[in-house]
Amino acid sequence: MAPVRRPGRTLTAFFLFFLAVLFAAPFIGPESIGPGDLFSGGSTTRLFIFWTLRVPRLLLGLFAGAALSLAGMSFQTLFRNPLATPFTLGVSSGAAFGVSVAVLTGLSGGLMMSSFEATPLFALGGAFLVVIILYRLARSGSGLSTLHLLLAGVALSYFFSSLLLFAQYAADFTQTFRMVRWLMGNLETIGYAPALALLPALLYGVAILLINRRELDLLLCGEEIARSRGVPVDYLRKQLYFVASILTAVTVAACGPIGFVGLVVPHVLRLLLGESHGKLIAGSLLLGGPFLVACDAVARNVVGGSELPVGIVTALLGGPFFLYLLICRRRRSAGAR
Repeated sequence: MAPVRRPGRTLTAFFLFFLAVLFAAPFIGPESIGPGDLFSGGSTTRLFIFWTLRVPRLLLGLFAGAALSLAGMSFQTLFRNPLATPFTLGVSSGAAFGVSVAVLTGLSGGLMMSSFEATPLFALGGAFLVVIILYRLARSGSGLSTLHLLLAGVALSYFFSSLLLFAQYAADFTQTFRMVRWLMGNLETIGYAPALALLPALLYGVAILLINRRELDLLLCGEEIARSRGVPVDYLRKQLYFVASILTAVTVAACGPIGFVGLVVPHVLRLLLGESHGKLIAGSLLLGGPFLVACDAVARNVVGGSELPVGIVTALLGGPFFLYLLICRRRRSAGAR
C-alpha cells in the first residue's frame, strides 16, 4: 500500500462529516421539522417525532455504525484478511435463528424483560451461542487457531442458516414476513433503550482496542514479529475475537444484520489512513456511524410514503462504491509499475 499522506486532515474531514450528520439527520424525514419548532414551542406531534423517534434513531445509527466498523476492523486484523466482515463467523446467522425461535413461539411481540423486547434478547442469545461454540471449537492449547476459527465459523454459518430456512418453511405467512423483515436490518426505534443497550458494548470495545492498539499494529505485521516484540499473541487473539464478537452480537440484536458497513468502512479507512490502529479506531468512530445514518436518511426518503430497510441501502450504496475503490487502487498499482 502506498504511504498515506496527511491522515490528520482526513480525520478532520471525517469529524466535520460526523458533525454535519449529527445536526442535520434529525431534521430529515417525511414530516418537515425545522430548528424553529424546537426553540419556539412547535406542535406536540413534531416534538414527539423529533425527541422520541428521530434522535433515538440517530444515536442508534451512530452507535451501530461505529460498532460494526470496529468489529470489521478487528476481524480483518485477526485474520489478516481485508475481506473479513463482522458476519464472517456466522454470528448474524445465530442471531437470525434466535429471532426465528422468538417468532415461532409467539414471544417476539408481547414479552417484555427489563424494557427490552423478546426479539433482541433471542437474537442476542443466538449470537452468543455461536460465539461460545466457535471459541470451544477453535481453542488450540492456550491459544486460538484462526484457521479453525474461520473454518468452524463458515460451517456454523451454513448450519444456522439452514435452521433459519427450516423455521421459515414451518412458519405461516405473517411469521415468515417478520423474519425476512428483520433480516433486512432496520434502525426503527421508539425511545432510547436500544441505543443505551448498545453503548456499553461500544465503550468496552473502544477501550480494549485503544489499550492494545500498538500490539494490534505488530500483529498485523505477522505473528513472528509480534512475538519477537513481546506481544502475547494468543491472549491478544482471544481479546480481539471476543471484542469483535460482542460488538457484532449486540449490534445485530438491536438492529438486525446490516451488511457492508463492517466491510466498506474499515477498508476505506485503511486506504486513506494506513494501518495504524490508533487512527483506524478514531476513523471507525467518526465515519462508521455517520455512514450508516446517512444511508438510513436515504432509506427513509427515497420512496414516498414508506421507507426501505437500511440494510438494502447500505448494500446498494456500499457495493458499487467498494468496487470503485478497488478499481482505482488497481489502476494506481498498475501505474506505479
